[in-house]
Amino acid sequence: MKTVVTFLLLFSFPILFSQERLSKEFCFKTDNDLYVSPSKDRYYTNGMFLTFRYLSKNTKNRLEKTIFEWEVGHKMYSPFKSTVSDISMHDRPFAAYLYGSFGGQRVYKKNKILSLKLQLGIIGPAAFGEELQGFIHTFFNFKKAVGWKHQIKSAVGINLNASYSQLLIKDATNHFDLTWTNHAKAGTVLTNFSTGFYTRIGILPLQGMMNSIAFNTSINNNKTQYKREKEAFFYVKTAVLYTVYDATLEGSFLNKGSEVTNKIIRHHIGLELGISAAFHRFNLGYAYLYTGRKSEGLRFINGNYYESIQLSYLFN
Repeated sequence: MKTVVTFLLLFSFPILFSQERLSKEFCFKTDNDLYVSPSKDRYYTNGMFLTFRYLSKNTKNRLEKTIFEWEVGHKMYSPFKSTVSDISMHDRPFAAYLYGSFGGQRVYKKNKILSLKLQLGIIGPAAFGEELQGFIHTFFNFKKAVGWKHQIKSAVGINLNASYSQLLIKDATNHFDLTWTNHAKAGTVLTNFSTGFYTRIGILPLQGMMNSIAFNTSINNNKTQYKREKEAFFYVKTAVLYTVYDATLEGSFLNKGSEVTNKIIRHHIGLELGISAAFHRFNLGYAYLYTGRKSEGLRFINGNYYESIQLSYLFN
């Protein structure tokens, strides 16, 4: 909530904004359920992502932009309490996933975006989940996380992720639009499919799909017709997901020796409420996220909540 107030205060005052063409972007994003409540520390409990995006110099008639992306990411999962050492009380396995990825985003002139990304990484002790959670708990003076010796066994992670988005509705005042979003993931870590809608409500006039922080398309060069624009909007994302396989819950089929595993629930829903803003060379984002129950045997059956904070810097 404090983050939302900060955003609103930020746009209550004039801000110098240079309409530049900036072709590169560094982005850092952090997810954590502790942002919701200091007493909450379970299931998908932490995520950290460092991303570098840059604009291709090549152009094609059908495309407005082609954007390439490198990313290093880390995700961490724990039972309902990370301080429970008794394996019989682990209602989901401890797990961590560390990866690097490379991908491309094709931004079409007819308000469509197609993205493809290849992830290479590892799950298990080599992903350093125990060490990272230990550092976080020490830093915030929380109790030591125990039980990591029962985490999902080590296995190679290879995943191919694709997404497709298409604008459906845009109002005449340019303060409201609706986009259809679709995602597919397949590999040794996660295989699932989702479809849903992305609704934006503008505090300022909305930028289109081809030049907006909403779709990571706000970078430009002298070959694009766009320049950097100031943005501020609320948004809602909804999704229905179908999961085929999740190695962080079931254990990897490449290494079946995990002590604690869960049977997945195929269908669940996702909801994201957030606010995003762009000023000068910075992009800011805050989101409150809910995911439905992903597996059987959980003590908390009403899904999981966490918050996400994102900061980007654009440059040439």
